[in-house]
Amino acid sequence: MSINKQRVLFLCTGNSARSQMAEVLLKHRAGDRFEVYSAGTQPEAVDPRAVDALNRFGIDAADTAQLVANSINDFKAQQFDYVITLCNRATAECRSYEAAGKQLAWDFPDPKARSGCQPFSATLNEINDRLSMFLLVEAEPISSTSINSKSISSETATSTEPVKQLEPSAFYKCLTDDIRLKTLMLTHYHGELCVCELMQALEEDSQPKVSRNLAVLKKANIISDRKHGQWVFYRINAELPLWAKSVIAQTTENNISLIAAPLQRLAQMQGRPSKANFSKANSCN
Repeated sequence: MSINKQRVLFLCTGNSARSQMAEVLLKHRAGDRFEVYSAGTQPEAVDPRAVDALNRFGIDAADTAQLVANSINDFKAQQFDYVITLCNRATAECRSYEAAGKQLAWDFPDPKARSGCQPFSATLNEINDRLSMFLLVEAEPISSTSINSKSISSETATSTEPVKQLEPSAFYKCLTDDIRLKTLMLTHYHGELCVCELMQALEEDSQPKVSRNLAVLKKANIISDRKHGQWVFYRINAELPLWAKSVIAQTTENNISLIAAPLQRLAQMQGRPSKANFSKANSCN
């Protein structure tokens, strides 16, 4: 094992699909730079449909045949450079993972509950796109053309999940302001951020200005908030229609240069507020 490799742990509830796919994909794409693991807060058997999606994606069957679900307790004494949660439940249970150098909260629909002809392939494609962004931001500087971001055809990735009511004109109007657009891109990447973190990232001295733009996004139901102590954290609304989530995801993942400097400023920020859950019982140490 190379001592230069950074260690990544993907967390989900069951470690049966999303986290397994993320682990295999990152190993496949950047195994020379990352030592990758996955685990579940309540592990269950690996779903064969996840394995099938990986094989159809082009992953060698030998790399998927021996996949097993792991418990988060198996990694309790280990340090990781990145701990990345892939579902809201795991995020809520492990908001502050003490052994993590950096923690990210990504949320992907559960393929077991998705509609459409290829729900596991659709989720796999979304995870692959997010990993492209992760590699651009977190790995050693590399050109966008050097990333082999293999995509599943649009036919395969199509989802027919029901869309909740949201006026497209109101949604797109919220994206016309630079602060609001970059706020959505930053929260898409990090999972959730508070006002002071956004001020640091965007180099904005006026808290009322940032708060006003957050209020616009919240009124439009594009973001939601969570209060923890004196802090209020903002994230992409989990109930946002899939088409709107896709717009934010595609905008971020294909225009990462727009938030490269804000991400760097955020990484250098001292004294960032703790995102830990109130419940001590849910703390992942």
